[in-house]
Amino acid sequence: MARTKIFWHLLALLTVAVWGVTFVSSKELISAGLRPAEIFAIRFVLAYLGILLFSLISCHPRPLSRHPRLDRGSTSFAGSDRRILWARTWQDELLFLFLGISGGSLYFLTENTALVYTQASNVSFLVCSAPLPTALLTLLYKRVGRSRFARSLEDVRLGFPLICGTLLALGGMALMLFDGAKLEVSLRGDLLALAAALCWAVYSLFMGRLSDEYGSLFATRKVFFYGLLTIIPFLLGHGAFRWELLREPLVWGNLLFLGLVASLGCYVVWNRVLSALGNVSCTNYVYLNPVFTLVTAMILLGERLTPAAAFGSALILLGVILAGRGAWKPDLPPKHPK
Repeated sequence: MARTKIFWHLLALLTVAVWGVTFVSSKELISAGLRPAEIFAIRFVLAYLGILLFSLISCHPRPLSRHPRLDRGSTSFAGSDRRILWARTWQDELLFLFLGISGGSLYFLTENTALVYTQASNVSFLVCSAPLPTALLTLLYKRVGRSRFARSLEDVRLGFPLICGTLLALGGMALMLFDGAKLEVSLRGDLLALAAALCWAVYSLFMGRLSDEYGSLFATRKVFFYGLLTIIPFLLGHGAFRWELLREPLVWGNLLFLGLVASLGCYVVWNRVLSALGNVSCTNYVYLNPVFTLVTAMILLGERLTPAAAFGSALILLGVILAGRGAWKPDLPPKHPK
């Protein structure tokens, strides 16, 4: 039993390490000449085709939904959610479209564009702050919202850990944003990274409930599809894709890594790890994500943190961990997908 637990902990650590390397991988693709929108499109075409194939060949039915509204009069979403094409209502379909933008095209567009202007390690640490706006938006939405999404969100404690953690993280962000040793162009990248964190926080408000109602495979496919659909205008506005770039092993190697390993493979592995270890243990590993980015960026890209940026990164990490530990009730830990 102990060896089995160690195995799952190692898999969790390996998955988070892969996610940390994705920032460096995307940075290398940008340096090779690919545009941020192109990186997202190719990465998620590969991931979408992979998850579509996985959905079709998977034969393990999902237990009946515990939501009577979905179970009554229909079993489409309870037992065969892997083969349906549309949401139950047009309102939910539009919501999937919104999530495809906030958690797909817009999130990765801001994140990848941030890599054009600032270091991969900066982007990783700033995007890692996403649990903070997630907790604050959840606290607000639970107070003013009246939909089924508001009722299903975890309860957030507005106490000393959340307030103190938020202030620490904000102080760390200020150090990174206004580091005197940085250029104005780097400030633009840091702000885009914060915008990506905010996009993920908005996405997190609704994705958990929809995944619970429709099944995670269906919900993920919809987000991938609408993310790809809404990135098309950004692709059309930058001219034709330079196919000669794919001749470079560094380019197609990184694209395969991002699409099949980091997106598709890690998604499947992470779901298994969640069921084996639980959300709390897995969430703790996610906080190591920017650490792996920093180490990899220093080795492969030659990046170096200024003293102010290093201290700011530490404050962000400490603040997010402190706020995350104190904000959520123990029996309802926050979900933090990638």
